Amino acid sequence: MTTTEVNVGRATARAGGRRTVRGAAHRLDAMLRRIAKGPADPTHQRLGPRHWLRATGTLQGPALVELAGDGPDVRVSAWGPGATWSLEQAPRLLGCHDDPAGFEALAALNPVLAAAHAADRGLRIGATDNLAEALAPAVIEQKVTVPEAFGGLRRLITGYGRVPPLPAGPLGERAARMRVPPGAHEWCTVPSFAFTRAGVDGRRAAVLVAAMRRCASLERALTGAGSGAERARLLRTIPGIGPWSAARVLQWAWGDPDAWSVDDFHVPRLMAVALTGHRGDGEAAEQALEPYRPHRYRVELLLAPAVARADRRGARLSLPEHVPGIRPRSRPGGRNPHWTGPSRAGHRPCAS
Repeated sequence: MTTTEVNVGRATARAGGRRTVRGAAHRLDAMLRRIAKGPADPTHQRLGPRHWLRATGTLQGPALVELAGDGPDVRVSAWGPGATWSLEQAPRLLGCHDDPAGFEALAALNPVLAAAHAADRGLRIGATDNLAEALAPAVIEQKVTVPEAFGGLRRLITGYGRVPPLPAGPLGERAARMRVPPGAHEWCTVPSFAFTRAGVDGRRAAVLVAAMRRCASLERALTGAGSGAERARLLRTIPGIGPWSAARVLQWAWGDPDAWSVDDFHVPRLMAVALTGHRGDGEAAEQALEPYRPHRYRVELLLAPAVARADRRGARLSLPEHVPGIRPRSRPGGRNPHWTGPSRAGHRPCAS
């Protein structure tokens, strides 16, 4: 486990202080890319290599968080009412809680996985500890392509999120266009026409609002759950939240190393190919991943990018032109040149 050194400064009206997270700089970019929803995400802004701004909501209020690599460490600064909470939570965001003990022996079971693990021994899985901010994208991304989902989410957050607390100077100017995502109550007040204009159909909008209405009680239940499997079961008690959405929430909010992307459009096939050498469906992927409990999501993070790169010449789905604001741009092979995030296997429609 990575150790942390804390140095929280005196809170002011605009700044909550600073802290240093030791030994996390090498994974900062990967961690933030994993939770950011594309390069135009209004809640995250990459200022440069190992340098990010993140706008987030907490029970204490909104916060703007700056994470900057400082040699091997990450210097974390925060502003706003939620600054103290964000500073205390930063090590979990950067994966310091993630313990891969026992995984090396599991990785040795498969030569492809062993090679991937040897090339990225520093991989860790971060957690945001924010259920509402995980539920919203998990629902909006259901059964649509990545550009559709990210575009709709961006429009809703820009329209109904809040400007984050802004520090003085150039950093505040850079952050002025960012937005703190709506909280659970705020999502429930978004009018139906706003979802429609953002390209979010009535079914997903209804699921999102229903989930947000239960967010507080659900978070208490999830916090008290004793395992990832129990958390997944609790999430799926909400109508419209299926295995895929539950896994996404556990990946982002809890940093669950076993919550692999079951029922995803691409991931099961990629896992079957990587672990067995043969194409297979979700059942085949489940069987291939079974020996790797409780690290199946860790296996996915190590293997999916490499297999996807080898599989890029496969067929792609075209984007629907009738969705407001979606203007597909393509090049030979159908890849989206404007997104370099984790879904590099092509535009995937997500499951529920």
